[in-house]
Amino acid sequence: MKNKTRVVVGLSGGVDSSVAAHLLIEQGYEVIGMFMKNWHDESVTISNECPWMEDSTDAMLVAEKLGIPFQAIDLSEEYRERIVDYMFSEYEAGRTPNPDILCNREIKFDIFLKAAKKLKADFVATGHYCQKSESQVDGKSIYHLIAGADPHKDQSYFLCQLSQDQLAKALFPIGHLQKSEVRKIAKELDLITAEKKDSQGLCFIGKVRLPEFLQQQLKPKKGRIIQIPDDLKEFDRLKIPAGVDLSELEDEALADLALPIHYQVNQGKTVGEHNGAHYFTVGQRKGLNVGGTGKPLFVIATDTQENVIYTGLGEDHPGLLRNALFVKKDEIHWIREDLKLNPGQSSTYQARIRYRQPLSNVTLVQRENGLYVLFEEDQKGIASGQFVAWYDSEECIGSGTIF
Repeated sequence: MKNKTRVVVGLSGGVDSSVAAHLLIEQGYEVIGMFMKNWHDESVTISNECPWMEDSTDAMLVAEKLGIPFQAIDLSEEYRERIVDYMFSEYEAGRTPNPDILCNREIKFDIFLKAAKKLKADFVATGHYCQKSESQVDGKSIYHLIAGADPHKDQSYFLCQLSQDQLAKALFPIGHLQKSEVRKIAKELDLITAEKKDSQGLCFIGKVRLPEFLQQQLKPKKGRIIQIPDDLKEFDRLKIPAGVDLSELEDEALADLALPIHYQVNQGKTVGEHNGAHYFTVGQRKGLNVGGTGKPLFVIATDTQENVIYTGLGEDHPGLLRNALFVKKDEIHWIREDLKLNPGQSSTYQARIRYRQPLSNVTLVQRENGLYVLFEEDQKGIASGQFVAWYDSEECIGSGTIF
């Protein structure tokens, strides 16, 4: 008798992965549940809760209820090296990292996948709201990362750094469902996670407050908040000229559009004080604590070397709105390698720069030094270190780190 296909499910202690495991059992797979313990520094969790222990217990109870083997794996060392250290260094450099995207690329679909292979697993599965399909091109399998059926929960953006090899081994059992349907299934099965709230913490760390987390390593340091007027001459270069063939623009013109402005203290006025430029990100309005400005102030740039925050008044301030960005050559990632652009080539797709943001039309222009992403509509708060992901309709085909 032929052995069943074996799948290791990342049971997080939440409802989505619980239902993912159940659906795989129904589909005839041999399922093993595995909980990833990625963090156990209790000094940065909220109050006296111990979220990973609670999550681990819930995951174990779900496995018990479903009648599948269960084990926990401690990946905290790898998580610290690959995710936490990266986060600290990015914030210190004044960039805004996205740990969830990195966690998927480096932990769930790399370290965890390797652990699953040791258990002779054919696939790993997660509770992500996204879908996968496969097609044949010249006799070779091409894997497609497709948006989740629930538009409010689609998590394809968080998986935008996966490779063809990683997708080949991945299953997303709940991607075709709405969140309400997932909860309904969990309730019918009387799973302990049926009513459990979705985790709001960092990927697999649990209920962690980011400012406290950053303060573990990046100490508070007082600095100036500068308000930049909206009529700086530098803002003139940020607008794409009308009726221009974007693919024909010179490298210098593309760089003018896509590279962030570096502000000087003498270009604006001091309006307040902050506790550390590395705690703030472009587009942020909360936490500035500057009153009497009428409209709200938004962060338009941070300088962690000089410890200065630059702000603009109102959400239509030209320093907050850009319609182009740049991805360095070695930061470009194509999920669909067969669609990769070569220097001199351009193409039109849709893209987003943050989770759950509606897709916008873009022109991708590939040059020797990297990729220019030119949006049809202004984008608010483009932040260095974040990821831009580009799509062909429902399919995420590539991504890159914003310069």
